[in-house]
Amino acid sequence: MSDFIVAIPARYASTRLPGKPLSLIAGEPMVVHVARRAFAAGAREVVVATDDARIVAALAGQPVTVCMTRADHASGSDRLAECAEQLGWADDAVIVNLQGDEPLAPASGIRAVAEVLIANDAPMATLATPIADVEELFNPNCVKLVAAGELALYFSRAPLPWARDAFAANRDALPAGVPFLRHIGIYAYRAGFLRRYAQLSRTPLESAESLEQLRVLEHGHRIAVRLAPEPFPGGVDTPEDLARVNALLAS
Repeated sequence: MSDFIVAIPARYASTRLPGKPLSLIAGEPMVVHVARRAFAAGAREVVVATDDARIVAALAGQPVTVCMTRADHASGSDRLAECAEQLGWADDAVIVNLQGDEPLAPASGIRAVAEVLIANDAPMATLATPIADVEELFNPNCVKLVAAGELALYFSRAPLPWARDAFAANRDALPAGVPFLRHIGIYAYRAGFLRRYAQLSRTPLESAESLEQLRVLEHGHRIAVRLAPEPFPGGVDTPEDLARVNALLAS
């Protein structure tokens, strides 16, 4: 399968790691590593959507399309909606939103989210993976996902679903038989829906949880979800994460 485009939002500003897309990993900017993961997945085109000329310069000589966007977008999806207009993507084009801080994203997962979208009539798709331990469940930086079959019901930074009786007795371990899922922040959408998404007003739950995908659910649209075919290593949010990824690639 190669009839999909991978679009990588790469914003220069970052609270915990300023200039994150340009952070060096094995001697090269992180955004270059992410683009290579997209090509390894079989994307027919890789687009980097950025708001900063320094990121454009770092991509010189790379086989990517660069789309300069405004700096005031509220989310990566909003940024990619501007790309849809600038680059004239057909409404039925399959766009995979690969975060610019995922230099270890597995090619199989990038392909899988595109396949989920194509196989489902929901306008948007994403991936999830089982939660491994109770610390992960209670970590607000780990986004939880509740699903019914292949459709997402809700996303939250809170521990969900709440196993009432089990947690009343003990919160030191995950209770058996409860489908705890971690959301993997990779999305696929048709370009036509991406344009529509940008026209949707921001919503109370989106603002409260700081999760852009809740805008889709609150406006009555569906998000298809499937388990990732292999683990997604953690992305890069902090200097410690950057050191971890560098150590992994060095080994």
